[in-house]
Amino acid sequence: MKAFVFPGQGSQFKGMGLDLYQNPDQKTQDGQSARQLFDQANDILGYDLTKIMFEGSDEELKQTIYTQPAVFLHGVVLALTTESFAPNMVAGHSLGELAALTAAGVLSFADGLKLASIRATAMQKACELAPSSMAAVLALPDDVIERICAEVTDEIVVPANYNCPGQVVISGSVTGIEKAGELLKAAGAKRVLPLAVGGAFHSPFMEPARTEFAQAVEAMTFSAPRCPVYQNVNAKATSDPQEIKANLIAQLTAPVRWTASVEQMVADGATEFIESGPGKVLQGLVKKISPSVAISGL
Repeated sequence: MKAFVFPGQGSQFKGMGLDLYQNPDQKTQDGQSARQLFDQANDILGYDLTKIMFEGSDEELKQTIYTQPAVFLHGVVLALTTESFAPNMVAGHSLGELAALTAAGVLSFADGLKLASIRATAMQKACELAPSSMAAVLALPDDVIERICAEVTDEIVVPANYNCPGQVVISGSVTGIEKAGELLKAAGAKRVLPLAVGGAFHSPFMEPARTEFAQAVEAMTFSAPRCPVYQNVNAKATSDPQEIKANLIAQLTAPVRWTASVEQMVADGATEFIESGPGKVLQGLVKKISPSVAISGL
């Protein structure tokens, strides 16, 4: 069984999607070219996102308001214009969940892109309300990381991304990350690496963004997916539109349970994982989570 997975923020690079844009033969099942979808995206957003993707500086591409729609757009267009896109299940990492839902038919292309943009803007605004950050913790068991984060009671710091065995990202206040980092190193963490992000994603700092995003999600039409969707908040398969909505909203302040998601997909029969989007981040993570499955990118 084929599982298609979609990356999130951090996978972007200058020139992403340009090869798709320039390929007239890459078309959707209803005959739309990749170029038409990219041009539609610019019209929907009201600015030239493709110019930022193809020609923008690294700094510009790192801005959340551009990064999230760009990574979403690349992953969705790549999937929809690939003849072999016939998923038995889908999942996406953080922002990638929106791309997975759109590619699986839960959201229209226009609505999915609008939600990606609204999510990005809401999260960027939340980041500007208070100093916060994230850090990757390497080579320490999940339960040790959870215990140490809970011990930092005078600051906010929580596990945010369970990426693969031995790699968990923590999220919280700048001071909270520093305090937890020292404790984690003392507990045996190989490294605690600060991440170049705008703020504390998947933590209580994103509550204002969650509230704003929820209003947009509730106003959108969600359809039943063409295949089960494995969502970040609980790592379980669902096809129920209302449940998908609730999980998508909760995701902004809840951890991304990627390790458990991949393990559950394998348990449910996935034998091949295919990444749709920029970079190869998820291919690397899946390889560490389940070395026996086939892994590739579109």
